[in-house]
Amino acid sequence: MEAMETLRQWIETSGSIVFFGGAGVSTESGIPDFRSVDGLYHQKYDYPPETILSHSFYKSNPKEFWRFYRDKMLCLDAQPNPAHLRLAQWEAEGKLRAVVTQNIDGLHQKAGSKTVWELHGSVHRNYCERCGKFYTAEQILCSEGIPRCTCGGPIKPDVVLYEEGLSQRVIEESVRAIAEADVLIIGGTSLVVYPAAGLVRYYSGDKLVVINKTPLENAGADLTIMGAIGEVLSAV
Repeated sequence: MEAMETLRQWIETSGSIVFFGGAGVSTESGIPDFRSVDGLYHQKYDYPPETILSHSFYKSNPKEFWRFYRDKMLCLDAQPNPAHLRLAQWEAEGKLRAVVTQNIDGLHQKAGSKTVWELHGSVHRNYCERCGKFYTAEQILCSEGIPRCTCGGPIKPDVVLYEEGLSQRVIEESVRAIAEADVLIIGGTSLVVYPAAGLVRYYSGDKLVVINKTPLENAGADLTIMGAIGEVLSAV
């Protein structure tokens, strides 16, 4: 396949790859895309995922928020798939500069990646809104109802909910990495969630690769490969 051979050549000669990924990277690890509303949501929840995962809902209906969060967002048994592993390998080899991810599952780090900019935070970081004490995802999963700190304060996951702003530092580091990349690989994302999706516009090179199961309109790709991200990267 000509496109795959081109990708191999670009990877082989690159020293500054940046990978920008979304939910499609983790679906191969068994983590569902919560935006894909199915019958399960309609059976168990009175609100769509986007409503439940909003700041205002978290504040006004915390009990229902945490029920959904534990049920759908804490997939702690999930393991890195070939995409995560190949990206970590490229970083170890000095080829990959950074991973910029919209995912909150921590699978890139679990695979061994060191420089990971998590645009939407991580389920593995939770903190007391009163005293700042840290709690793990495992502690949250084992708690019941609205999790409380030992000081009595409410615990909040360090994830960016709808209506909340992204970390300025994470944005700046992501922009810097993308702007300085010689190869930018976009995978497993529809590029519809802003402001995260807008960051790819900072790439000014001529090796923009899109790997996705469905075509992305207006991505401006120099190379497009249709397929599952894990299958494609493991074959490079």
